[in-house]
Amino acid sequence: MTSIQTDQNIVYTIAEGQLDDEDYNRIIPLLKEKIESFGKVRWYFEMKDFTGWTFSAMWKDLKFDVKNRNNLERVAMVGDKTWEKQLTQLMKPFTEAEIKFYESEDREKARYWIKAITDEDQ
Repeated sequence: MTSIQTDQNIVYTIAEGQLDDEDYNRIIPLLKEKIESFGKVRWYFEMKDFTGWTFSAMWKDLKFDVKNRNNLERVAMVGDKTWEKQLTQLMKPFTEAEIKFYESEDREKARYWIKAITDEDQ
């Protein structure tokens, strides 16, 4: 199950269980819409009892990341597991986005960081 909210150029995703094609059929069009509207998108991705992706969902995610490597500005990954933290490092070659991992208890810090104004925003 995935819940999705947006605020301007920020997409907030909370993923529970396993992500599948149905989830990405909702997430990717929304990200593309935000890219068309704002140019750069920030993505908050929180994992709760997360078990990963189906193969086809992982493929869709990877294709999106590579195709839009210049359109993702920041990605905040929030989770509890070691492999989730390692996933953050694995993503870095596929995007030019600034990516940070936060433990679940630091989700408010992650939300603050994803919204923080930078010099480029002014």
